[in-house]
Amino acid sequence: MKPLERILHVEDVPSIQVVTRIALERIGGFQVLSCASGEEALARGPAFAPDLILLDVMLPDMDGPETMHRLRELPALAAVPVVFLTGNIEDQRLATLLNLGACDVLSKPFDPLQLSERLRTIWARVHE
Repeated sequence: MKPLERILHVEDVPSIQVVTRIALERIGGFQVLSCASGEEALARGPAFAPDLILLDVMLPDMDGPETMHRLRELPALAAVPVVFLTGNIEDQRLATLLNLGACDVLSKPFDPLQLSERLRTIWARVHE
């Protein structure tokens, strides 16, 4: 199994974007490309060639599910696993996001010290 190294992170709230980036880069040792919108992720994501996409559900230009759908239309990102990050993790919402094709859903707020390990666990599960 290839190790998880590169994460495309899509989050519009600057403070959450900073905390997530610090957690993933400094604690996890990952390379991270942070994008503030779905459109930015579509424009910059393919060249970054992420191993995993960490995607906020609520975004300003298009929501997370629409962003995931559009990212999957791009050949370079079609098979990249997506993990949603949301503050609304009701059972019905969780099931809907998983049924859309996400490999997991994490809740906000999250523990920055545990985020990298949680993503590594998800990565390992996806590649079993």
